[in-house]
Amino acid sequence: MTRSSVTDADSLQALPDLLEPNLSLVFCGINPGIRAASTGHHFAGRGNRFWRVMHLAGFTPEQIRPEDDHTMLRYGCGLTTVVPRPTAQAAELSRAEIELAGDAFRRKIERYAPRHIVFLGKMALSAISGTRDIAWGLQTEPFGGARAWVVPNPSGLNRAFDLDALVTAYREVRVAVASAA
Repeated sequence: MTRSSVTDADSLQALPDLLEPNLSLVFCGINPGIRAASTGHHFAGRGNRFWRVMHLAGFTPEQIRPEDDHTMLRYGCGLTTVVPRPTAQAAELSRAEIELAGDAFRRKIERYAPRHIVFLGKMALSAISGTRDIAWGLQTEPFGGARAWVVPNPSGLNRAFDLDALVTAYREVRVAVASAA
C-alpha cells in the first residue's frame, strides 16, 4: 500500500450506521470499505454483491442501489459495522483492533435491541468472542441480546462463495426470521 492511500483512508469519516430501535435484524460488516466511507453509503464497492443478494434472497422487492441504502430501514433491516475505521480490505485490521471495538459494538446492539444480528463473515464474531471455530448459520449464543447469525461475506474479494451460495445462506436467515416473527 502506498503512503498516499494510507493518508486517504485515514482522512475518511466513519460510515454512519443505519439503525433504529427494535429492528427485525441488523446486518453487520467487519468495517467500511474505502468506497463506502468516501460515498457515505454501505456496500458501495463495485464488486460487492450485498444489494443483489439481498434482493435475490427476498429481503427487498427490488435491488437497492448503495445510494438508497437508507431504504433498508423500511424493510426492518439495519446496517452497521464492528470497526468504524475504513480500509481497502478487512485484512488490514488487526485482530486486536476488532477485539477492542467489540465491547462498544456489543453495547450498541444492546441499546438498539434488534431481534437478530447477521454477521457478514466469521472474522468479526471470532475476534469479538475469542472463538476460532465459528459455524455458518444460526449461532448457539446470542450477541448483545439478539439471535446471532453468520453468513458469508458478500465482498467481491470473497470468491469462495458464488452468488447462488450467498443467496441460499441469506434466504435461510430471511425465512427463519420471518417464521420467528
